Amino acid sequence: MKFTLLFLPLLAHIVNAQQPAIFDIRKYGGKPNANIDEVCKELMVSKSTIPSLVHFIGPCKAPIELQVHGTIKAPSDYTQLPDKNGNWITINYVDHLTIFGGGVFDGQGKEAWTKNDCGKNPKCVKLPLVNSKNFHVNVIGCKNVTFQHFTVSAPGDSINTDGLHIAKSEGIYVLDSNIKTGDDCISVGDGMKEIHIERVTCGPGHGISIGSLGKYATEEDVTGIYVKNCTFIGTQNGIRVKTWPSALAKLKITDLHYEDIIMDNVENPIIIDQEYCPWNQCNLDSPSLIKISKMTVNNIKGTSTSPVVVSFVCSKTVPCENVEVGDIDLAYNGNQSCITTKCSNIKPTFVGKQNPPICADAAQSS
Repeated sequence: MKFTLLFLPLLAHIVNAQQPAIFDIRKYGGKPNANIDEVCKELMVSKSTIPSLVHFIGPCKAPIELQVHGTIKAPSDYTQLPDKNGNWITINYVDHLTIFGGGVFDGQGKEAWTKNDCGKNPKCVKLPLVNSKNFHVNVIGCKNVTFQHFTVSAPGDSINTDGLHIAKSEGIYVLDSNIKTGDDCISVGDGMKEIHIERVTCGPGHGISIGSLGKYATEEDVTGIYVKNCTFIGTQNGIRVKTWPSALAKLKITDLHYEDIIMDNVENPIIIDQEYCPWNQCNLDSPSLIKISKMTVNNIKGTSTSPVVVSFVCSKTVPCENVEVGDIDLAYNGNQSCITTKCSNIKPTFVGKQNPPICADAAQSS
C-alpha cells in the first residue's frame, strides 16, 4: 500500500495480530507532499488515526481501519488542491476498509462554489465532508460497501455538491444517514447493481436520483435499486430517474423499488424525466433510448410545493413498462392551481390508495 501524504504530517496507531503498537508515519517520510511506500504490505492488521489529507493505494495484506477524529480541512483555495483532477482524499484498490470515529472532513468549498460551472459546462474542472467544493464522496468500481451513520452538510445553494455519487459498483448500502447538499443527496450512475438506501434523511438537496444517464454511448445498465424508509425535507425532488434524449446510449434501468417514504414540502416528490436536458444541451425531438422497467412505488406520503406531485415522462421510443404504483397520499401545499399528475408513454398498474388519482388527467401514451 502506498500512502501519498499531501497535507500535514500523519500519525497512525497500528494494532497487529500480536500486540498493539504506535506507528509514526513521519518516520516513513510523512511530510507535506512526501510518499510513504510499502507500509501496507508490511502490516497484517492496521488501525489508523488520520488528521490529514492522504491518498491510499492498495492492495493490502489485511483489513484496514481508518479512525478519524477532529476536523480535517482541505485548502480553502480550490486552486491549491494538489491532485490534477481536483480530488482531495482518494482510496484505491483497498479491500476490507473501515472508516469510523466521528471525525469531520471539511472541504471548505464556499470559495469554489462561485467558480463552479459544471451545470452548463460539460468540460468543467471537478473541485472536491462538510462544504465540499464538488461531489462529497465518489464511489466508483466498488463491491460490498456500507455507509452507516454518515453525515454530509452543505448549504442548499452550493453547486454540484452531491452527497454520494455511486457508479459501476455492486452491493452498496447507505443506512441511517443524514445528507444535506446543494445537489443530489445520492446520485446513482451507470453500471450499478444492487444498492440499498434505508433510513436516510435528505434535505436540502435535489433528492435521490438515478442518473442522469444516457449521455455517453458506453454507459452500462442499472439494476436493483432499493430506497426504503427515507424522508425528504424541502428538497427539489424526492425520488427521481433522469435520462438524456438525443443520446446514443441504449442501456436499461430495471428493478427499481421505492417504499415507505415521507415527503415534507418537496417540489417534485415522484418524477421520471426522460427528457432531461439542462442548459439546452440536447435535442428533445430525439427521444431517449433508455428502457425503464420493473419499477414499484409504494406508500409515499406527505406534501408537495408544486401542484404536479407525480410526473412520469417516459420515452416515446421505449415507453416505461411494468410500473406499479400503490398507496400514494400526497397533498399540494400551495395555491397556484389544482393538484395533478403528469404521465406520458407509461401505463402503470395501481394498488391501494391513490391520492391524487395518478395519470387520471393526462394521456398515458402518445
